[in-house]
Amino acid sequence: VKFVESGGELVQPGGSLRLSCAASGFTFSIFTMSWFRQAPGKERELVATITNNGLVTNYSDSVKGRFTISRANVANTMYLQMNNLKPEDTADYYCNQPTWAIMPNAYWGQGTQVTVSS
Repeated sequence: VKFVESGGELVQPGGSLRLSCAASGFTFSIFTMSWFRQAPGKERELVATITNNGLVTNYSDSVKGRFTISRANVANTMYLQMNNLKPEDTADYYCNQPTWAIMPNAYWGQGTQVTVSS
């Protein structure tokens, strides 16, 4: 299993970013997937989840209405469109399968850093 996250950068408050997660090493199309984030000094938190077919999505209250999770199974890739970014969205963003993510010694990719600052 491998996850490669990309798309993070420095952006001003109110700006937008699109994160990508390239997955490999497993049958991506049959698994529910999630985005997580970890802000400096805080624990990693679940941001958004999407079912294997993309028909059902869920969001944390802090990002609901601003972030959109999507996936392209043909490309083994998941996305997170982030709009109206706030300084509190500053964090390292990671993708993972939500059941695998809570296992002891779970594998995580390198993440992608999002910084929201003026």
